[in-house]
Amino acid sequence: MYLFRLLRICLTAARFGLDEFFLGHERVKLVRWLVQTLFFWRDLSAPRAVRLRLALESLGPIFIKFGQMLSTRRDLVPPDIAEELAKLQDRVPPFPSAQALGVLRHAYGRDAADVFAEFDPNPIASASVAQVHRARLKSSDGLGRQVAVKVLRPGIQKVIGQDVKLLDAFAHLVELLWWDGKRLKPREVVNEFAKHLGDEMDQMREASNCSQLRRNFADSPLLAVPEVYWDYCATDVMVMSWMDGTPISRLDELRRQGLDIPRLARAGVEIFFTQVFRDGFFHADMHPGNILVAPDGKYIALDFGIMGTLTDSDKNYLAQNFLAFFRRDYKKVAQAHLDAGWVPAETRVDEFEAAIRAVCEPVFDRPLKEIAFGRVLLRLFQTSRRFGMEIQPQLVMLQKTLLNIEGLGRDLDPDLDLWATAKPFLERWMNEQIGWRGWLRTFKEEVPYWGALIPQLPRLAHQALRADRLEKLEAGLELMLRQQQGRNRWLGAIAGLLAMLLLLSLLA
Repeated sequence: MYLFRLLRICLTAARFGLDEFFLGHERVKLVRWLVQTLFFWRDLSAPRAVRLRLALESLGPIFIKFGQMLSTRRDLVPPDIAEELAKLQDRVPPFPSAQALGVLRHAYGRDAADVFAEFDPNPIASASVAQVHRARLKSSDGLGRQVAVKVLRPGIQKVIGQDVKLLDAFAHLVELLWWDGKRLKPREVVNEFAKHLGDEMDQMREASNCSQLRRNFADSPLLAVPEVYWDYCATDVMVMSWMDGTPISRLDELRRQGLDIPRLARAGVEIFFTQVFRDGFFHADMHPGNILVAPDGKYIALDFGIMGTLTDSDKNYLAQNFLAFFRRDYKKVAQAHLDAGWVPAETRVDEFEAAIRAVCEPVFDRPLKEIAFGRVLLRLFQTSRRFGMEIQPQLVMLQKTLLNIEGLGRDLDPDLDLWATAKPFLERWMNEQIGWRGWLRTFKEEVPYWGALIPQLPRLAHQALRADRLEKLEAGLELMLRQQQGRNRWLGAIAGLLAMLLLLSLLA
């Protein structure tokens, strides 16, 4: 089965002429000639960007998500490809309405017309894993709330399962055949990606993610999150409040509405860092297709299938590194990597510091439009490989999200100073974590536990002393037993010697 999927991927790439992307080098011109000969009938009149988009759409969700990521990286791909791949963000071909109605009938046990006061069978948005329909809930006054009904694509679990296994096999080959493969941990990265994809296919889990994010940003002036209607949610259906807004990619429309685009860009950076460092729970699929802007300039988040989480140690490590970068304290960056065990213990801090400085120093004091982040990331990759740094799979989603945020910021305001925008927020957060505010917050959090523990101290102390006495008694008995066993061995030896002496005397 997986062989057929791999064959389909290869045939699709050849049918849409993607060999011009991968087989353009002089060394493989014979292979490309063979592909062109075998597929002489294909129509390559469409532009290369269109053919690439169609191929990714044909191959399914994982490839569509790859195209979505590329569409936000206009510094890494040519403009024509970025523009065309942007259509994958919210314009993926929908599946038939009859199938959507069938999913709803399976979920509710009755037709959509019996569940909702109104239901539009024509989807208003279609993505790689699901599509969204507009509906209205029933109510006694006939003024039911407008809702968005998200319906999972039928059979999508099987397709994604096959692709994930192919990715895992490819990652295994990378580990075996590439000398640097084990350091990059490609199989762990694939497993992390697969876990998030699995979460995205469970609409109940997505609904819980949405509910958590809404609670985290309750009364926020920066971000609005839909309300979940739990009575209408199922494994393959999610129902949430309808949110009116303008896609963030329509900059001309946002300017026409009189919105402050640079302020919008700064707000996006603050929202990202708030999710990461305050909550440790962040939206990990923030491409433009998942973001609307309300008339008052507030962000509206959509699609909560892929969320990232960070531990307190991860947050502290990342905050220290970000601040050290912003302050150009490369020695602290190098030492933080060493303390975290991400580079070998024998690494010389001064050498690692010099290598990081050589990569990062040229990018400071420049607006985003003058920074080639693709080259910066490539040099960081080369530096980490030189010093044997291990990839951290738990941070893969954060790295992906950071790239999305940077691409979004570039589109909104090329003059955005990412460093100056993020630095005050991180300094304030660090002060709240390790300054007097952090100490006071920790004290308040621990007081209830202390209040419950203090009355129990005498009993716990008695138990501890009793346990200590029992432990000492057991240790004493064990020692006495060992000593007695030793005495028994000596007595046995003496008895044996006396018996031999007695026997010799009798023989004499």
